[in-house]
Amino acid sequence: MVSIESGQGQGPTEARRTEGARSRRRALADAATGVSRGENDGPVEAAKIERFRCVIYLCGAPNAHLGAPRKECTEYAEAFGWEIAGVIEDAAGLLPPEGREGLRQAIGRIAGGEAHAVLTAGRSMISPVLQEYEQVAGEIEAAGGFLHVMNPAGAVGEPGDGGR
Repeated sequence: MVSIESGQGQGPTEARRTEGARSRRRALADAATGVSRGENDGPVEAAKIERFRCVIYLCGAPNAHLGAPRKECTEYAEAFGWEIAGVIEDAAGLLPPEGREGLRQAIGRIAGGEAHAVLTAGRSMISPVLQEYEQVAGEIEAAGGFLHVMNPAGAVGEPGDGGR
């Protein structure tokens, strides 16, 4: 039989934490909030929290207008609280990724620590060829960042973009 009346006749239980356990819990809470404590156990300073930074990379045909994808990527980054370290636009058209100077610049910003991610509107702005796309994503990861595609099916206005 299961009783739902447990602890009848007993008073409130006392906390059974040692001073060491309380100190450890306080240190964990301080570390989680970014507060350092000094010898006098008072707050010394709050750790500066750096915003996540991304570089927006867009690629299109030489006469393509990239204003709409740029706006969408900017709004997307701002919605996540990401700082935009730069916007790079390539008018390379169908040039393979290794032939695009703007893409090299974006990867260079990751390698240089200026940004943590490359944000682009659609997978096809990196490459419509899966092997090339994966190679670029690997290069970005090797540089210390990651590639984030807003619309994995394609660029804004392409088939499979969900009607954007």
